[in-house]
Formats: sequence, structure tokens, C-alpha cells
Amino acid sequence: MTRSYEDGTSMTIDFDNLDALLSAYVAGSLPLPLQVMMASQLQLSNQHHAFVAGLERAAGAELEELSPVPFLKRDETLDRIFNSDDKMRAEMKAPVHCDVMPSALVGFVGRSVTDIPWKTKLPGFKEFDLGNVDGCDVSMFWIRPGRTVPMHTHEGKELSLVLQGAFTDERGAFGRGDISIADENIEHRPTADMSAPCIGFAVTDGPQRLSGSLKQRIGDILGAY
Repeated sequence: MTRSYEDGTSMTIDFDNLDALLSAYVAGSLPLPLQVMMASQLQLSNQHHAFVAGLERAAGAELEELSPVPFLKRDETLDRIFNSDDKMRAEMKAPVHCDVMPSALVGFVGRSVTDIPWKTKLPGFKEFDLGNVDGCDVSMFWIRPGRTVPMHTHEGKELSLVLQGAFTDERGAFGRGDISIADENIEHRPTADMSAPCIGFAVTDGPQRLSGSLKQRIGDILGAY
């Protein structure tokens, strides 16, 4: 994924596993939606807390070893920092309590699951499109229990955080607090668990592309079990 800055510069963030994603989170280099996703994941699960704490200690020790450098363009730099902070605060809406969504995500979305204005995209598949934020396409999804999403691949990266329920695909099972990382090398056909609707938060930087046989695609689009 590429993060663009207000001064016209940009940085490509490359990751293909959760450890790399957590490292970028600690470094503060992720686009805002992914920062929110990682903060939410850490609120949902303590599995990676020790790893993140270790990275933070290492980063702090590294900073202490750096030699001071002159602070050039002080006023311009401070203005950019303060404007960026205002933008982030504008993205983070007033807190709303929600048992399904962690507080970091509720603050970003500004509403609970019961207040989301879902739109049906396919039978048994609903979505709430949050638009483009910090260079990423952001949405929430709701999948009916047992519903299969049509086979597809990606033109870019797709990260999905499961908030409720679970889904399985060719790689295994993803439950509450798990993050799925998919790209153009992944072709998958996720199926929601029968226990409850699968609700999640998704961040992408490219469109999906349907794959698989025509017969399978038609059945999946119609929502056949």
C-alpha cells in the first residue's frame, strides 16, 4: 500500500504477514484506516501485546542512540504536524458503545453495528462503504451464516478484521480478532460460519476480480448454499 502525505511525498508500505503489519503500526507508518484496524485488533486480542511491547522498547532504545540534528523549517513542520492531527481528530467521530466493535473502530466509524446503514450488495451479503480514507478504500461487511462469497482475487491488497462470527477459505479459518491479508497471489472463496453472521472491517487499495468457473460464480452470486 502507498501512503501519501500533504507535502506531496509518498511512501510504499510492503507487508505480507501480521508481524510486518504490527511493525509498521508501531512505527506509525500505516495509513489511518490500517492504524485503526491494528489498534482494534490489539483491543480484541492480547496475543500480540508482548510482540508490540518489544518493538516499542526497541524503537525507544534506537531513538536514544540517534544524534541530534538541526530542526529545519520549524514553523512549516509544526504547521504540518498540527494540521495532520486536526485531520485525524476529524476522522475519529464521537465515541459510541458497541459490544461487537472495539472502541478504536467505533471512534473511527462513529456508530455501533446496530446503527450501520447496511446496503445489500448480494443476497446474504451487506456492506457499509466508508469511502476513501488516507488513500485506502474502507468498508464494513456483513455476511449471512453459511453464505459463500464468490471466488475472487485482488488487484492490490485486502485486509479484513473479523469482529463477529468467522469465515473459512482456502487458507484456513478466521475468527473474531483475526486479520486476513490477501493480494493478487491469493484466490479465495470465503464462507461464513453457520454459528452467526460474519461482521468485519475491510481496507483495500485495489478492486476485486471474480474468478472460478461461470457455474460456480452464478451460484455464489445468487447466494446458494
